[in-house]
Amino acid sequence: MSDSPWSLLPAASANAQSLDNLYIFCWSLIAVGLVAAIGAQIYFMMKYKKPAHGHNKTSPLTHSGKLEFWWSAIPTVGFVILFAWGEIDYMKQVTPPADAIDVRITGQKWFWTAEYPDVPGAQLNNQLIVPVGRPMRLTMTSTDVIHSFFIPVFRLKKDVVPGRYTVMWFEAIKEGEYPLFCTEYCGDQHSGMIGKVLVVSADKYLEILKEAARLEFDPAKGDKTMADFGKRVYDARGCATCHSLDGSAKTGPSFKGVYGKTESIIGGSTITVEDNYIRESVLEPNAKVVQGFSPQMPSFAGQLDDKQITALIEFIKAQK
Repeated sequence: MSDSPWSLLPAASANAQSLDNLYIFCWSLIAVGLVAAIGAQIYFMMKYKKPAHGHNKTSPLTHSGKLEFWWSAIPTVGFVILFAWGEIDYMKQVTPPADAIDVRITGQKWFWTAEYPDVPGAQLNNQLIVPVGRPMRLTMTSTDVIHSFFIPVFRLKKDVVPGRYTVMWFEAIKEGEYPLFCTEYCGDQHSGMIGKVLVVSADKYLEILKEAARLEFDPAKGDKTMADFGKRVYDARGCATCHSLDGSAKTGPSFKGVYGKTESIIGGSTITVEDNYIRESVLEPNAKVVQGFSPQMPSFAGQLDDKQITALIEFIKAQK
């Protein structure tokens, strides 16, 4: 993300450079204060050090109103500049432009979901698509615990809280792919809650969103079977975040060898994993939860249609 550990990250949003300048100014004041304090200490240590023989009598000390004024006034000016600069930048950052593009962000264990109201059906997991040069307003919430949405190159971070909405906005100024993190500890897979922000041209932005909204069987994308299409559904809807394909345990059961398996359900009953159970688990995931796992999966009702669910079932069947 940067060429040197001593350099700042790239400034990829309209407000980032101003925040960097404020950061540098703050550290410059600290450096000046440090040099002044340590320099004065060294000077007085040398000037008033104990002589080789005996002691020198200190001359009478007198009050200096001028000195007291300047050592109070100079830092005060610096603090006022910091306050005014920070207040101006803060107000800019919390006041989205009227023409900002709306995006809804949902955080949950352990991935981000981005939905675009202007493109019905467009939904991306662990990925935020952004057009360069256009303000974006993110309205964010969480389905479980507190998360924190952090894009380092935009110099933006905001807590995402269950039961309420928080808002942040930005305008990307550089095309590229940048990391997205959760910076609020939210559980044992917190460190894996990593996504990416893709800043593209306006035309590419609409093209990507329309494609995301389409998500249907397409031989041009390598869909030779329904299972192939199901793999794209698995990837596009973030199933990999909680369900592995290699047998390893995550938040939810692994898909490897699960089809046809008899599972114990919380409450004492058992269930055979077949088409109807998978469909029910997609639409009403907490109806029958496998023992050893907690009811954390969100419902995909309204997000997956019958063809997509069927394709996902075929994909799960293929995981021997």
